[in-house]
Amino acid sequence: MTVFTHPEFDHHEHLTFCCDPETGLRAIIAVHNTSRGPALGGCRMYPYASDEEALTDVLRLSRGMTYKSALANLDLGGGKSVIIGDPRQHKTEALLESMGRFLEQLGGLYIAAEDSGTSVADLQVMGRKTSNVAGISERPGFDGRPSNGDPSPATAWGTFVGINAAVKHKLGRSDLEGLNVAVQGIGNVGYRLARHLKEAGAKLWVYDVHQDQMDRAVAELGATPATADEILYLPVDVVAPCAMGAVLNDHSIRKLQATIVAGAANNQLATPAHDQALFERGVLYAPDFVINAGGIIDVCYERKGPDPQAVRKHVDSIANTLEEIFQRSDRDGLPTGQIADQLAEERFRHKSR
Repeated sequence: MTVFTHPEFDHHEHLTFCCDPETGLRAIIAVHNTSRGPALGGCRMYPYASDEEALTDVLRLSRGMTYKSALANLDLGGGKSVIIGDPRQHKTEALLESMGRFLEQLGGLYIAAEDSGTSVADLQVMGRKTSNVAGISERPGFDGRPSNGDPSPATAWGTFVGINAAVKHKLGRSDLEGLNVAVQGIGNVGYRLARHLKEAGAKLWVYDVHQDQMDRAVAELGATPATADEILYLPVDVVAPCAMGAVLNDHSIRKLQATIVAGAANNQLATPAHDQALFERGVLYAPDFVINAGGIIDVCYERKGPDPQAVRKHVDSIANTLEEIFQRSDRDGLPTGQIADQLAEERFRHKSR
């Protein structure tokens, strides 16, 4: 396994490989950039096919967090961690406590939050061994409802706000009534996003690897079930990837019928070149690290002091950031992901620590 020559290595500041044979923990922590502040990002648990796949994911995810926090105007850097294993089979309290001990060894360089395969309860278990976890405190949520710290509601709302911005820019519409949307992934974020879309009058198609989550969306939201092979390629207005990354690639982009891709999944582009491929096809892509920033905004405010109105206002500003990106893309003739990268780099490159 190479690191410094890895194609996803981007001058990352720190990489930690965590192994605890007693609990079965195998994990990687990646810190990309801390010029704006300590690295904050989710801890993902996933049954990666190989160590190399896990390394690729954590390098890409941690870089994305740097850009996400910069574009959200947060005083945070970018980091991420991955635990190799099936969260439905291999997760134990002992394993999570072991992960907490590794987090503590970093002395606050990286702060973990919940992510795919982990929950608030899991981070609270890690928190027995470290103070370097976030998104675990009960507080008033951004929507005024009680929150246990789970940032999923804010992520889903920010994605919904972003879809509205993309629809307005691409389709010239100020509402979503009758809009056709395909949601790939109906987990904590995807289901909440689908509910917002339904309440706004959109028609939904859904897919998830877990049948119970699909069944819930069909029963409660009147969504139409789709298969894994068709969810991205339906004749809809918007495709919203809300599961794992790298779903936009040479194969999938050619088959897209939607004119907008806007979802909550991280690292939706298989490679940076696919940003250009979407642009050339006339598909408006809402860069994932911009549209899904609601969760990191929510967690950031937990650390500063909960303020639901401030969180809501900050999450709503995702629409303004996207509109700026869309307009610059039109003006400069460059894909939206490239424009978003430029804006983010203006905010964190060469900033004194």
